[in-house]
Amino acid sequence: MAPIPRCAIGVPNVGTFGDPSLLADLAVAAEEHGWDGFFVWDHQLYWDPDWAVADPVVVISAVAARTARVRIGILVNVLARRRAGKVARESVTLDRLSRGRLVFGAGLGSRAEEFTAFGEPGDPRERAARLDESLDLVDALWRGETVTFHGAHLEATGVTMLPRPVQRPRIPVWCAGRWPNKAPFRRAARWDGVMPTHARYGLGQTMPPDDLRAVVRYTQEHRDGAGPFDVALEGQTDGAAPDRGGRHVIPYAEAGLTWWIEALGWWRGTPADALARIRQGPPVLPGRQ
Repeated sequence: MAPIPRCAIGVPNVGTFGDPSLLADLAVAAEEHGWDGFFVWDHQLYWDPDWAVADPVVVISAVAARTARVRIGILVNVLARRRAGKVARESVTLDRLSRGRLVFGAGLGSRAEEFTAFGEPGDPRERAARLDESLDLVDALWRGETVTFHGAHLEATGVTMLPRPVQRPRIPVWCAGRWPNKAPFRRAARWDGVMPTHARYGLGQTMPPDDLRAVVRYTQEHRDGAGPFDVALEGQTDGAAPDRGGRHVIPYAEAGLTWWIEALGWWRGTPADALARIRQGPPVLPGRQ
């Protein structure tokens, strides 16, 4: 029997959704109306310089303080342009503030300009190498032991960070990737979850279930350890339907999905439209109370 996916809200942190108070209000509404999670994007620049941009760490901190049940996180942190030591401290603080509800998303980022505009290398290979080193260093720092780390890009010497996260063995790490590029999925296999997109499908579109099945198969083939492994996917359902789009989600669950993320943003309308979809509630799925 396929697992019953949990259902979350995913929103951008830019444009008409770049207001931090709005994002926190949407998160509160998501919790009140039965959703299981609330996640935001990570951008510090976007293609239109006139668009507002909200810092996602500050937003998720506000969400952590104003909610009590939903899973929260940044999907995904563009970790290669962040300081790993500061990220480790921020994420532990957020995990403790939320009493163990944080998901740690990680990816290369979709816009090289967010690196090059600040004099940082935008080459995908270098970003990938920095991402892998950053994940290893952050994970080591979460353990609360003394860490000495010498990588090609990152260094840490005799560093101990306490307290540890609430969650054990660590805050779950979900890695993003664009299928059919395989390297991000080998990375995800080393961690706790995967959040795929697809090169053939743009904003507001979702890969078919058979493509998700291929993603899951490939990623699982490269898994070494046991333990929980999440598969998250952004998509769109019709909240006005009797099952609020549940029948649309079921084939993805059969392909291995564990988290359906209802993607809300300017391509679906205004923030008021997003709030209306949130208030309709998550898709109705068999076996879900």
